[in-house]
Amino acid sequence: MAKPTRETLASIQAIVFDFDGVFTDNKVIVSQNGDEFVICDRGDGMGITMLKEHGIRMMILSKEKNPVVSARGNKLGLEVIQGCDDKLPAMKTWLDSNHIDAQRCAYIGNDINDKECLLNVGLAVIPHDAHHSVRKIGAWRLKASGGRGAIRELADGILGSRQ
Repeated sequence: MAKPTRETLASIQAIVFDFDGVFTDNKVIVSQNGDEFVICDRGDGMGITMLKEHGIRMMILSKEKNPVVSARGNKLGLEVIQGCDDKLPAMKTWLDSNHIDAQRCAYIGNDINDKECLLNVGLAVIPHDAHHSVRKIGAWRLKASGGRGAIRELADGILGSRQ
C-alpha cells in the first residue's frame, strides 16, 4: 500500500470523501443537550482549497445525517450527500452527472461502509488509522490519520504529481 505512481495520481479528476474518520478522528463530543461536535484539521481544509484551484471535483458522501457534515461542506464549498446508507449508487450517480470516469476518481474512506466505493474507483485511499476491514482494499494507506492531515496528504500527493 505504498504511494501510487505519479501517473495514477496525475489521472485523478475527482475525489469522494467519507466524513467521519476522514475529516475527523472518528470521535464525537456530545453535549448534555445532545448537540454533537467534531474536530477537523485546518490543514485538510487548505488541501481542499488547493485541489479546487486545480480543478479537482470533490464531494462528501456520509452515512451519518448531521448538521456538522453540512456545515463543514458548506465552509469548504463542497457538495454533500449525507444520510446515505448505500454509498455506491450515490457515488456512481454523482460521477455520471459530472461526466467523470470512476477510474479517474479517488475515494477516501475508513470503515466497512466505504468498502464498495473503495472497490469501484481508480484510487482507493484510506487514512492510516482505518478499520482493519478496509486495510487490504486501500491501494494507498496514508501516513496521516483521519482528522489529522489525511486529506492534506492526499492533496499534496495528487498535486505533487502534476509538477
